[in-house]
Amino acid sequence: MHTTPRIDLFSSAAAPMAAMVRLEERIELDATIRELVKLRASIVNGCAFCIDMHWTEARRAGESELRLAQVASWDESPYFDARERAALALTDAITAVGETRVPDPVWEAAAEQFEQAELANLVVQIAAINFWNRAAIAARSLPASWGAGAEATA
Repeated sequence: MHTTPRIDLFSSAAAPMAAMVRLEERIELDATIRELVKLRASIVNGCAFCIDMHWTEARRAGESELRLAQVASWDESPYFDARERAALALTDAITAVGETRVPDPVWEAAAEQFEQAELANLVVQIAAINFWNRAAIAARSLPASWGAGAEATA
């Protein structure tokens, strides 16, 4: 277990980090889908910092503990509708793109659930959370160090 961050990317790479924040602010996506996607990619990538952040943000947005706990095994859970399942499957495929590419059936299922602009925004959101996961893991960003989580541990 590592308990010491390596680097503060927001101070050491302020301009590109701010650009990523601005990019995410422009993504137009249903709030529930957004948080499920962020949490799922964070779980798949093993980013403790991001899991903490997006679990907390989803709870603040009204998501239930039950559904959040089921995100890890969404494909076996009855708690997600067809639209959410398509978004989560696409998240898995894009997150593992180096291994699986994005299989046509996964893409087609998402395309059935989302209009073209929504689907494009979903792809950008999935790519963005994968950036954040990788950056936070490389920097060894600690859970509960991002604001609300930090307040909870104080």
